[in-house]
Amino acid sequence: MVDTTPLTRAVDHFADRLRAAPQSRLQRGAAAEALGLARELARRAQVLEGREPREMPDAGMFAAADQIMVAAHDLAVVAPGDDEVDEAVRLVEEAQKRAGV
Repeated sequence: MVDTTPLTRAVDHFADRLRAAPQSRLQRGAAAEALGLARELARRAQVLEGREPREMPDAGMFAAADQIMVAAHDLAVVAPGDDEVDEAVRLVEEAQKRAGV
């Protein structure tokens, strides 16, 4: 069984930081960075499931934290091994740095 705890921790931390961020920070790019991450995690999950990837819609800057949580959960459910989880953690950490939260 794949240990998805590192991914859960990384995504929880990023989502908490987004929820605590002021609206001005979200508008300056943090929300867009989170949406980009959510879309990439969702794409990876869909590919692993053997489905044609569909782009996650933009639900607005205040939904960005929830979108990364959902996408990461979906990926964690279908991740076949630790390599996919480790790569997802790296993506989350890089996105959080770029978001500045």
